[in-house]
Parts: sequence; structure tokens; C-alpha cells
Amino acid sequence: MEIREISVIGGFGKTGEPEAVARLDMRMGDVVSIVGPTGSGKTMLINDIALFADANTPSRRRVLVNGEPAPTIFQEDPSRNPIALITQHTTFLSDLPVREFLRIHARIRRTERQESAVEETLAFANELTGEPIIEQAAMTELSGGQTRALLVADAVVIGNSPIILLDEIENAGIDRLRALKLLKRYRKIFIFVTHDLRITLLSDYRVALLRGAMRAIIPRVEEERRVASRIGRIDEIMVAMRDRLRAGEQLIERELLGDLRQVLDAPSAEVMR
Repeated sequence: MEIREISVIGGFGKTGEPEAVARLDMRMGDVVSIVGPTGSGKTMLINDIALFADANTPSRRRVLVNGEPAPTIFQEDPSRNPIALITQHTTFLSDLPVREFLRIHARIRRTERQESAVEETLAFANELTGEPIIEQAAMTELSGGQTRALLVADAVVIGNSPIILLDEIENAGIDRLRALKLLKRYRKIFIFVTHDLRITLLSDYRVALLRGAMRAIIPRVEEERRVASRIGRIDEIMVAMRDRLRAGEQLIERELLGDLRQVLDAPSAEVMR
């Protein structure tokens, strides 16, 4: 089944009031952020999507695929499920070597060109993480960042899932900006549950939640792209400061203020480069 879009039909928030957003349509190629304070219902929303809710969850939302209820085979046959959910919990029971794990998954998925798909997955994962993945290492030996990068790459390439749900990828030791650029090469629906400013501002639009309800859909505007670029420069300053501390150096306030002033005073065109 070719998936063109998925839709979330609004249900009810924690207070029992109908959601302000009556319908959320997400189309192939969209990058969406789910935002809101802790306890606002972000996890419930992605769980509703992952379960293809049909008014049978506490929120009473409904999830449609191409405007229709999802086929039952999506839930009955895991190999046919079009959604990959990458959570913060990435403990593996398998101690298979990385390459063998990917080969087995490729065979299960009946992936064409299995060996090249494994190579593409490894290359993609290594672009996402700053720690190169040793393909002979056991899955259980990978760091949290390596594990999350490998799972994302596996879902995109071998799983070829058209809908990818990513829960707080910023906590995984993954270069967020690089991840967004790489993911956009693939025409899929990417849904980020995030507290990260850059991911939020660089998404095509964001869904804001409060008290368990979708309260607004906010599209990205050019002004926010500029804000995201300045935040990115400030983030680079913070990373450089962290690296200096790790190297045993001391920080100087005057240098920090000078770096921040350059970012804040730079023309927008220069910041966007």
C-alpha cells in the first residue's frame, strides 16, 4: 500500500474538552515537531499514531491512512507496519555483531540488494553519530548515541518505513542539524517529539500540546529560520566551550561575550550562510 498521508482526527484532552486541532494532516516529505511542556501529552500522541488509534485510546483520537481507517494487517503483521518508533529506550537483548544483526533484518524484510542496504545503513548511521560504529562489535556494546543512530538508519534504509517517529533524538548524542539534513534526503514523514529549539524551528511545522490536547499547528516562517541560524551559532559556541573544559582549559568571560556579540550583531544574510 502506497502511503501518501496520515491524519490524526482530534479527540479529547485530559480535561475532557475537545482538542482545538480538529485534524492534523501529515504528508510524505513532511518534517513535523511535537512540542509541549512535560506532561502535555506528547508521548500519548505518538503512541496514538503508532497504534493507529481508532477512538480506542484514552484520547479517543482516530488515525487515518490516505483518508481511510488503517488496514488491520498493519497491526497484525509487524513486517507490514509502515511506522518505525525510535524511543529513548534502546536496550538490546541480542548480542549479535552489528553487521549480522542488519543482515538478518534485511533478510526478514526481504530487502532487495541486501548487502548494499546493509552498507548504506552503516554509512548513514556513521554520518549521524560522532562515534564510528565498529561493525564487528556486538549490538549490546554500542553506546546510546551509536544505538540510536543505528536504529534510525535501519528504520529508514532496511525497514524502509514511510513514517518515522523519533522521541527526543537530541538526547542521543546525535548531531541534530546533520540528522535533519540527512533525513530530508528520504521522502518520508518524520515526526520528532522534542524539546530542542533547533529541531523545532527547522521542522516544516510544529504541533503544540497542552494538558493532553493538540492546541495549535504552527508552520515555520522565514523569521524563525533566521532565529534557528543564530541559535545554531550560539550552540556551536557552547560546544566549543564544553570541549575546552574537557581539555582541561579555563573559560574567559570576555571571550564568551565577544563571541556572542558577533552572532547577535551579524547581518541575517551572514548568519544564514
